[in-house]
Amino acid sequence: MNDALQYFLISWTDPKLLMMAAIGTFAGIYIGAIPGLSVTMAVSILISFTFKWPVNEALVLIAGIYLGGVYGGSRASILLNIPGGPAQIATSLDGYPIAKRGEAGLAIGLTTVVSVIGGFIAIAVLAIAAPVVSEFALTFGPREYLLLAAWGLLLVGSLSGGSLSKGMFAGALGVLIGSVGLDPLTAQPRFTFGSLELTAGISYIAAMIGFFGVAEILAQLHELHVKTVKQNVSKVIPPWKMIRKYLPLTVRSSAVGIGVGVLPGAGGDIAALMAYDHARRVVKNPEVPFGQGAYEGIVAPETANNSAVPAAYIPMLTLGIPGDAVTAIIIGALYIHGLKPGPMLMIETPHLFWFTVGSLVLANIFLLIFGLSGIKLFAKVVETPKRILLPIILVLSVVGAYSINNNPMDVYWMLGFGVLGYFLKIYGFQVGPVILGMVLGPLMDRSYRQAMLSAGENPGEFLMGFVTSPLSAGIALALLFTIVSQTQWWKRRRSGHRPLPA
Repeated sequence: MNDALQYFLISWTDPKLLMMAAIGTFAGIYIGAIPGLSVTMAVSILISFTFKWPVNEALVLIAGIYLGGVYGGSRASILLNIPGGPAQIATSLDGYPIAKRGEAGLAIGLTTVVSVIGGFIAIAVLAIAAPVVSEFALTFGPREYLLLAAWGLLLVGSLSGGSLSKGMFAGALGVLIGSVGLDPLTAQPRFTFGSLELTAGISYIAAMIGFFGVAEILAQLHELHVKTVKQNVSKVIPPWKMIRKYLPLTVRSSAVGIGVGVLPGAGGDIAALMAYDHARRVVKNPEVPFGQGAYEGIVAPETANNSAVPAAYIPMLTLGIPGDAVTAIIIGALYIHGLKPGPMLMIETPHLFWFTVGSLVLANIFLLIFGLSGIKLFAKVVETPKRILLPIILVLSVVGAYSINNNPMDVYWMLGFGVLGYFLKIYGFQVGPVILGMVLGPLMDRSYRQAMLSAGENPGEFLMGFVTSPLSAGIALALLFTIVSQTQWWKRRRSGHRPLPA
C-alpha cells in the first residue's frame, strides 16, 4: 500500500510533471473548444513528439490533453451551438438556449464543476474496481454491442423534440451517410458511385461542422437585426445551492458514463446521449423544459462524457483493449515505450497503474482551475455583433474541416451538409441524430457482421443468441422499453390522460 501511495504521488512532487499536467490540460481545453480539432487528432500528433521522452512525462501530458479536450468541447456547444465533438451534441441542445438567455458564464462554470465531480468519481472506480469492472466488460460480445448501438440510435427521440419518427429518420440518414466508403470486411465500395474520393468515406467531423456550424450561420442570417444578448459573467462559479441541487443527477450520470466508458469502443459519445436521456426521464418538473435551456440538459451529458475518460483507462490498462480511439493511441504509446498493457501490467509494472491514477487526479484538478478561468473572455464571443461573428465562425469552420485531412473535399462536404442541415431545421428535424447515426452506424454494421459470422450465418441461431444470453436479453428489454416509452400511447398513460370514447 505504501508503494501504491508513493507511485500515486510521483506526479505531484515532480515540478516537471506538474508543469506537463498543467500544459496538457490547458492545451486540451482550448483544442477541444475549437470545432474540427479533435482530442484524438491532438493525442495522435503528440505521440510523435513524445516517443523519445520518459514514459512518465508522456503519460501525464496525454492524460491532461485527454481530460481537458473532452471537457473543452462544451464551450463551443454552449456559446456557438457547434459541438466540439459528438459527445457534446446533447450539451448544445440546452447549453445554447441558456447562452441566449445571457447565462453562458454560469452554464460553463456549472459544466466545469460537474465534469470535475464526474471525473473524480470515475477515477475512484478506476483505482478501486478496475479488475472487477474489466471482467464485466469482457462479457460484451458483438450482439451486445449491436444492441447498444441500436439503443443509442433509438434514444434520438430524446434529441428530436419528442418526435420519434423524425429522430429515427435523421438517425437513419446518418447511418446511410456513414456507410459510404469501403466495406470494413470485404473492402468492396459502397455508395461510392465510382468516385475515388468517396472510397475513404465521409468525415463525420466535416459533417458535424456543416450540420451545426454552417447550418446555424444560415439560420442566424434571419436574425442579423436582433440585438445580441449581454452575458452575465459575474456569476462564473456556481453557488453551492445549485451544485447541491444537481448533485444527485451528477452522481447518476457519472454511473452512466462509467458503465458505458468501460465498454471497449463505446466511449463518451454514447455515454453523454444515454445520460441526457436519463435526465429527461427522471427529472419530472424542470424549471425550464428540456431543449429550451434546462440546466439538467447540460449537467447530465457533461458529467457522463468526462467520467467516461477515466473509465476508458480500465480496459486499456487491465486487458490491453482500448476503451475508445484515444486510448487506442495511448496503447500504441505504451508499446513504443516498451510496456505491454494487459493482464500482466498490474503485476509486472504496478507503479504504472498508480502513476496513471495520480496523473488523472492531477489533470482533473487543473481542469477545475483552468475551466473556471477565461470564461469571461469566452463569453464575450456571443456578445459580438452577428455581422462580425458569423463570418468568423464560417472561416473557422472552413479551417476546421480542411485541417482534418488537408483535403478540400471535406470543405465541400461541410458546405453541402450545412445547406442540408439548414433545410432540416426549417422542417423541424434535429441534426444531432444525423451525426450520432454516422458515429454509431459503423459500430452497428461491424457488430452485426461479427455476430452473424459467429452464428455460422444462420439467421435462426443469430436471433436465438439474443434470448439465450442474459446480458443480451437485458439490453434487448431496455431497448424495447425505450421504443414503447417514446410512443404517444405511453406518454398519454404517464401523464394520466385517457383517450376519449368514440
